[in-house]
Amino acid sequence: MTGTSQERPVRIVCVAGARPNYMKIKPVMDALERRGAEVVLVHTGQHYDESMNGVFFTDLGIRPPDRFLGVGSGTHAEQTGRVMAAFEPLLAEIAPDAVVVVGDINSTVACALVTAKAGPLLAHVEAGLRSRDWTMPEEVNRVVTDRVSDYLLAPSPDAAGNLRAEGYRDDQIHVVGNVMIDSLLANLDRARGSGVLDRLGLAPGGYGLVTLHRPANVDDPEVLTGLLKALGEVAARCPLVLPVHPRAAGRLAELGVPDGVRLIPPAGYLDFIALQDSARIVLTDSGGVQEETTALGVPCVTLRDNTERPVTVEQGTNVLAGRDPERIVATAHTVLDDPPAPRRPELWDGHAGDRVADVLLDGLAAPANGRPRPTDLPARPR
Repeated sequence: MTGTSQERPVRIVCVAGARPNYMKIKPVMDALERRGAEVVLVHTGQHYDESMNGVFFTDLGIRPPDRFLGVGSGTHAEQTGRVMAAFEPLLAEIAPDAVVVVGDINSTVACALVTAKAGPLLAHVEAGLRSRDWTMPEEVNRVVTDRVSDYLLAPSPDAAGNLRAEGYRDDQIHVVGNVMIDSLLANLDRARGSGVLDRLGLAPGGYGLVTLHRPANVDDPEVLTGLLKALGEVAARCPLVLPVHPRAAGRLAELGVPDGVRLIPPAGYLDFIALQDSARIVLTDSGGVQEETTALGVPCVTLRDNTERPVTVEQGTNVLAGRDPERIVATAHTVLDDPPAPRRPELWDGHAGDRVADVLLDGLAAPANGRPRPTDLPARPR
């Protein structure tokens, strides 16, 4: 589909705001543009430093954003409000046929709310993920974004099941696969040639990789101390490498890290994929890393009490260990002794972006009265 009744290409705004968004939006943009759509890339600027932003655009080959909102950091309310205030007039100016938001960050929910009130169709990529933990800001963002979206583009059947259980209509729900895995598979050969292991003096299978960034893990010194103690015990058996997230840098400097845990600067996308790909084990509190390790077949231990990506546990290499230090150590030893067999969920095949584009463009080609709109639902499903 290349045109509308206005004799112009379909115009779709794609929104990105932070590091987890970039790998998700690129396959969608590429697929839409291959089909003749006019794509306007809006970067909210929620992540704005080079290590969390620019290097990912370069590694992924994302073109410079058409519009940059520059909202910066702040409290959840401040950040969300600034994105809404900046996005509203921009949306009126661009007048798109649809808006695509991805993931669960503050920029996602802010642009979703503006779009829902302004009138363009709204598509949420990664719809239906649920941790059922209302202490996580991301969970609130997910539920609100799904609630106001027209197209719910789910990465896996369990996510679609969550949406059906909450009362969404079948014509709103589309299982399209995992767009993050599109980016991973498209860049895996380049990542393996990045040379990061040589630069860091690492041997394939000779180290474990750690990521820590969630507020529940890094903002509470007592919790972080316990996690570091556990990592130190694991490192006595398998040396660990920890790229330092800006959120955790100050706390780690204050507390110090145990022997065997090596801190390195934040890694770019290609370097980080290469580090995951060659790791003996990955310990993380990141949702995206749970997915990437599953696709790579690398054993993953998740340092959280819950996950919005249970498919990585049921069909992948992920094991949920919680945050209790003794349980983490025991789980890590079990995984090192007997790694889970690699399994990749259905539709995590590198073509999720194509399926997203097909759903959107087919929907936009339908008569206006046939377009799905959100139905009445309970105000706050739990």
